[in-house]
Formats: sequence, C-alpha cells, structure tokens
Amino acid sequence: MERFKLASVAAVATAAALAVSVGAAMAVVAPTHPTPTTVTKPAMAQPALTAGATVSSVGAWEQFRVYGAARLLAPGTEVTLQQWQGDRWVTLPASMNTTHRSTYNMRVLLGLMGRNDLRMVGGGVVSDPFTVTVY
Repeated sequence: MERFKLASVAAVATAAALAVSVGAAMAVVAPTHPTPTTVTKPAMAQPALTAGATVSSVGAWEQFRVYGAARLLAPGTEVTLQQWQGDRWVTLPASMNTTHRSTYNMRVLLGLMGRNDLRMVGGGVVSDPFTVTVY
C-alpha cells in the first residue's frame, strides 16, 4: 500500500510538472492578439497615350511630326490631335489609326502663331499636353 501511495504521489508530481512546462511553452508560442493583415490588390494597368513632337518650334504652315504610342489600346485605334484655344481643347482635322504595334506618327501643319499646346486623344484616353511654338 505504501508503494501505491508513493507511485500516486510521483505520478501527480510528474503531471503537475508537465502541466506547468506545457503551459509555459504554450504561453510563449501562442500570440497574444491576432494582428489584422491588409490585402492589397496590384493596381490594374490603365490605357494610356504618349505624345511628342519632332520640333519645339516651327515656321507657320511648316510640316513637322507628332508621334507616340498607345498602351493597352487595340492596334488600329483612331487617335486625333487637339489644340488648346482660349479656354477649351479644339479637335483639329489631323487623325490616324495606330499601327499594328500601337504606335502612330503623323504629319502636322500649324498656322496659329505663338505657343500651341497640343495633345492626342483616342480610345477614351488623353495624352499629356506638349508644346510647339509657331513663329
């Protein structure tokens, strides 16, 4: 009977020691509070037009070229030249379709003397303005 008591006390002591050590280990491993994570989706690329001129200044009615590329627009998209006149953008009779590589390169003649702010539009997008001075 003495052996039984001794074995029982040893078993209880071992169980208690294990419980304390397991509890301590769980406290170290378990996070105190779950941290929220923010999931961000990558930005979807937007269609865009680039535009530029082969010259920065040109004589009146002297030919120059406007060129650029259409990103994420179908080849063959019509692009049109616009000019800032007073307080609004005016569409000029200069347009063409983009090539199979979605680029364009058009001949332009301007007669409005002074600074001309120009841009390209097409496919629902607008390029950044660029300037050509006519003297």
